[in-house]
Amino acid sequence: EEHVLLLVLHQIATDGGSMGPLGRDLAMAYAARCAGTVPAWTPLPVQYADYAQWQRQVLGDEGDAASPLMQQLAYWQQTLADLPAQLELPTDYPRPAVASSRGGQVPLQVDAAVHAGLLAVARANQASLFMVVQAAVAALLTGLGAGTDIPVGTAIAGRTERAVEELVGFFVNTLVLRTNAAGQPTFRELVARVRQTALDAYAHADVPFERLVEVLNPER
Repeated sequence: EEHVLLLVLHQIATDGGSMGPLGRDLAMAYAARCAGTVPAWTPLPVQYADYAQWQRQVLGDEGDAASPLMQQLAYWQQTLADLPAQLELPTDYPRPAVASSRGGQVPLQVDAAVHAGLLAVARANQASLFMVVQAAVAALLTGLGAGTDIPVGTAIAGRTERAVEELVGFFVNTLVLRTNAAGQPTFRELVARVRQTALDAYAHADVPFERLVEVLNPER
């Protein structure tokens, strides 16, 4: 009487934001079939191909220096100029000559009181909770000896248009948020720096990360 359904979806076709719509569609379809009917889905206003075409139209062509794409690329080239090749951190083991790509996860649970305190700091500084945590990570890495130029990669959902909220597809993009921790700033000052950096990055978040890597061609 027990059944297991396994869905294997390639990252090129879906992202975390797709799991909600996909799960709801599956639940609706299952309930409808059990009742002997067909699922009454509401037709989507757009398909992923429409989004991809719209993105190309909005960004323009790399051959046009005035296109939004080239303007955003210019922003990132300036913002990430002379980026540190790596962060030097005190680790338990020496850095291998060749990366193995074997990673790990460290679960962390934040209790309600700490969460409420973080939200209070965010509100007091007109920042998001993410910005406060980003500033804390930068402060921690600087304190551990990583220097004062702290670049951290993060993901952005990329679902800026309401029409794609229920669409299954890959919209996530990667941003490099570069925090300047020089000058021994107070934490409030550091949050303000992170806030400005993040807002600027969000305003230039349409360039596909893989294309940005090709243009910058950083040392691997």
